[in-house]
Amino acid sequence: MEATSSRGVSQNRATEDADKDQYTVNDCPIEQVRLTVPITDDPTQPALTFRTWVLGLASCVLLAFVNQFLGYRTNPMNITSVSAQIVTLPLGKLMAATLPTRPIRVPFTSWSFSLNPGPFSMKEHVLITIFASSGSGGVYAISIITIVKAFYHRSIHPVAAFLLALSTQMLGYGWAGIFRKFLVDSPYMWWPGNLVLVSLFRAFHEKEKRPKGGNTRLQFFFLVFAASFAYYIVPGYLFQALSAISIFCLIWKDSVTAQQIGSGMKGLGVGSFALDWNTVAGFLGSPLAVPGFAILNTLAGSVLHLYVVIPLAYWSNMYDAKKFPLISSHTFDSTGATYNVNRILNTKTFDIDMDSYNNYSKTYLSITFAFDYGLSFATLTSTISHVVLFHGGMILQMWKKTTSAMKSQLGDVHTRIMKRNYEQVPEWWFLSILILMAMMAFVACEGFGQELQLPWWGILLSLAMAALFTLPLGVIEATTNMRSGLSVITELVIGYIYPGKPLANVAFKIYGSMSMSQALTFLGDFKLGHYMKIPPKSMFIVQLVGTVVSSCVHFVTAWWVLTSIDNICDEALLPKGSPWTCPGDDVFYQASIIWGVVGPKRMFTKDGIYPGMNWFFLFGLLAPIPVWLLSRRFPSHPWIKLITLPIITAGASYIPPARSVNYITWGVVGIFFNFYVYRNFKAWWARHTYILSAALDAGVAFMGLLLYFALQSNGVFGPTWWGLDNDHCPLARCPTYPGVYAKGCPAMELP
Repeated sequence: MEATSSRGVSQNRATEDADKDQYTVNDCPIEQVRLTVPITDDPTQPALTFRTWVLGLASCVLLAFVNQFLGYRTNPMNITSVSAQIVTLPLGKLMAATLPTRPIRVPFTSWSFSLNPGPFSMKEHVLITIFASSGSGGVYAISIITIVKAFYHRSIHPVAAFLLALSTQMLGYGWAGIFRKFLVDSPYMWWPGNLVLVSLFRAFHEKEKRPKGGNTRLQFFFLVFAASFAYYIVPGYLFQALSAISIFCLIWKDSVTAQQIGSGMKGLGVGSFALDWNTVAGFLGSPLAVPGFAILNTLAGSVLHLYVVIPLAYWSNMYDAKKFPLISSHTFDSTGATYNVNRILNTKTFDIDMDSYNNYSKTYLSITFAFDYGLSFATLTSTISHVVLFHGGMILQMWKKTTSAMKSQLGDVHTRIMKRNYEQVPEWWFLSILILMAMMAFVACEGFGQELQLPWWGILLSLAMAALFTLPLGVIEATTNMRSGLSVITELVIGYIYPGKPLANVAFKIYGSMSMSQALTFLGDFKLGHYMKIPPKSMFIVQLVGTVVSSCVHFVTAWWVLTSIDNICDEALLPKGSPWTCPGDDVFYQASIIWGVVGPKRMFTKDGIYPGMNWFFLFGLLAPIPVWLLSRRFPSHPWIKLITLPIITAGASYIPPARSVNYITWGVVGIFFNFYVYRNFKAWWARHTYILSAALDAGVAFMGLLLYFALQSNGVFGPTWWGLDNDHCPLARCPTYPGVYAKGCPAMELP
């Protein structure tokens, strides 16, 4: 595809020919980048236009609203920016064909602009997609607002809540500005994930003829979207049982064990399946966009976890597992009852009352939830070990080249084009945002009666951790496409330093982990703009405005949903068939009890029930070593290097809130498309797979919204019949320890 005029191409190639002495080839030293990213640019091509603002802001607002709205449902759906990327292409071309071209002068100034500066450009399309990704990314801090209002049933000042949401999203700009010289300008920091987007943009802007007897990509998108939209009324309203069909439960209706084995929602999911795309992509994302080797690694981890480790641990009654449900994200006391956190909380100070705790019970978890934390520990250390063993030499080599290139002010062809053609974003822009957002964080946490409990030193410590980890984790992601989070580390640190404070724990976690995560997201977007030759200031403005707008929309949507739906997130009080069960926020709430109220010392040391989970740190650290040794011993077998322990250990760590039926359907669909279709119909796969994924997601999302506003907001959740309930496994949640009784469960007789 030619992205520029022939004159622009010839001028740029002539200029670049003069720089061939800097590299063996006049391009990037990374082969994958050379094969994917064009080395041409037309600086006159429009970027931040009226069309960009209209379509970009509309995409940002719509995706932020939809994703926050759907995030509270039993099967949450995240609509990615790819949907907006596809839909806005014909809209942009339509605006280019219909809007007037006459310049519009701003009164009392010499400045003017045009509603239609010419053909819809790829640069406009990139900026619109960045707007959309700001809306689709989510605001993790909203979970704090949710657990305060819906789980702890306390009030939080809306201004404090908004400042919390905005500051956690914006702090990452500071770290991004500090480290962009190394993580964006360096040709050796190549951000592999961006190459998919570059390929997609190039495919969309190539001239495409409709195949004989077939459809263009856009026609295919709208056909699938219409089918997905129309079909979802069946599993979403008329026949909700299609979201999880468990054969064992239909056969053995009175057997607790059979339902524990067969339930796709509360059990191991043997014989369970679904006919609902929302179940397939609800927690793990669309499997169509996941590489085949990653699918196999994830499934290997989930199979070992669900069908080997968990059954052995549960039926051997490890950690009194039979007193509790097989799979649950709740916390329990020693009698098997749901842990009554109000019994150990001081109502005035909202922290732990140690006398009440000592007179009540230690905190217990379902065996699956306990091992989830073990897997999280293993994932943390295995990521470090895997990256050091398999990518350490490459990262060190690239880092040396990066620092050398930075000292000599050299770069690849893309860096030279960007520095020659565009004005860079001043450093003080980033630092100003960092200082302003830090002040906002102090106001949110220290003001408003210290509702968030986190003191000023906690904010500084969380930001110091984010600053410390941004560069090394950024190098890892920029070279391996693997991102490690800081949630576990931050929970551990503040849990030991400042125990008994649930909101302080989650606020510290979010300020530490999200500012780092947002920094890497911003840097990844900057690298995409680097490859697509987007003016840096235009990219900065779009990211900044998109982040502010999406934070506002996420906050307003969450506040509206939490205050307008009765008993939201309380499954016991919700009407039958209601989808507002908040599985993700339920896990976040339980984490605030485990790490905040009770604290890691009273959970994962000899003072608690689960000190054995600490062995997972060592397991994760050592597990990649045998794979690495085998890969070196048998270099002729490249598949060995595809065994990725961090993906395996993280494989089933999403259960809960994800369910076994989500993994089963996700794996089946992923294997079918990324192995069978990929190998036998590669041309079709390359042309349609990503578009199919986006269309299916969009159809479910828009029908979900229509169902809510037309029916569910009026208390109508579906026709009352057998098909209203999914799974039909009510006994799967029952304990099996003699003498422990739960409502709706058969009593197990004492021996």
